[in-house]
Amino acid sequence: MEPLRTGAAEKLGIRLDQTQLDQFHRYYLEIADWNSRVNLTSVAEREQVQTWHFLGSLAVSAAFPPGLTRSGGKVLDVGSGAGLPGLPIKIAFPMLTVTLVEATAKKTAFLAHVTRLLGLGDVEVITARAETMAHDPMHREGYDVVLSRGVARLAVLAELTLPFCRLGGVTVAQKGRGIDDEIRQAGTAIAAMGGRLVEVVKVAVEGPAAAGALVVLEKVGPTPERYPRRPGIPAKRPL
Repeated sequence: MEPLRTGAAEKLGIRLDQTQLDQFHRYYLEIADWNSRVNLTSVAEREQVQTWHFLGSLAVSAAFPPGLTRSGGKVLDVGSGAGLPGLPIKIAFPMLTVTLVEATAKKTAFLAHVTRLLGLGDVEVITARAETMAHDPMHREGYDVVLSRGVARLAVLAELTLPFCRLGGVTVAQKGRGIDDEIRQAGTAIAAMGGRLVEVVKVAVEGPAAAGALVVLEKVGPTPERYPRRPGIPAKRPL
C-alpha cells in the first residue's frame, strides 16, 4: 500500500497509520475477489486501485467543512458501487458516520461484507434508489455531506443528492476537468433543490476514475417535497 500511503500524505495531507493501511489492503483483496462475480469496477489492478480509487476517494475530503472529520459528522455516499468514495473516507476518518446507498443488491451484499470484515462501526448499507430514499424522513435533509462519484451529469446529481443535505450541508460531486458547460446547464436543477454552487476544487490525483475536480454545492434552502421525482425521471428529463 505504499502508493496509497505516500500519495495520501504528499498530495492530500492525510496520514494513514498501519491499521488503516491494513484495512485498505484487505479492502483491495475483497474487491479483487468479488469483482469477477459482481462487476464492481473495470479497474482492479493493485496499484491502480490504490491511486485511482482509494486516493481519488480520499480527495473528496478537500471539500469537507472544517472540523467535520473530527466532530463525527454524517456522510452519505449515493450510488456507492464498490464503496467509493464512502468506505475509503470512513477508513481514513473513523469518527464519521457513513451511509452507503446503492440500488444493486449484489453490490450492497459486497459492501455489507467488507464493512463487517474491516470492523468498521457507524456504517449503514442500504439497498435503494436515491429517488425513493430521499423521501424517507429518516434520511431527507439529514446529512452534513452527500457524496457522489461520477454516476451522472451534474443536473441529475443535484436532484439525487441535495434533498439529502441538511440546511448548511454540502454535496460534493467528483467530476473530470473541463466541466464549465455542465455546471452552467445544472444551474436550474441546483436552484430548484435549494442549493447553490460554492466552489470547484481542483485535486491532484491520478487517473480518470479519480476525477480532477470537486463540485461543491451548499444547501441554502429546503428542497420542495416533489423532488426528487420518481425513479429514472431525473436522468431521463433533467431539469
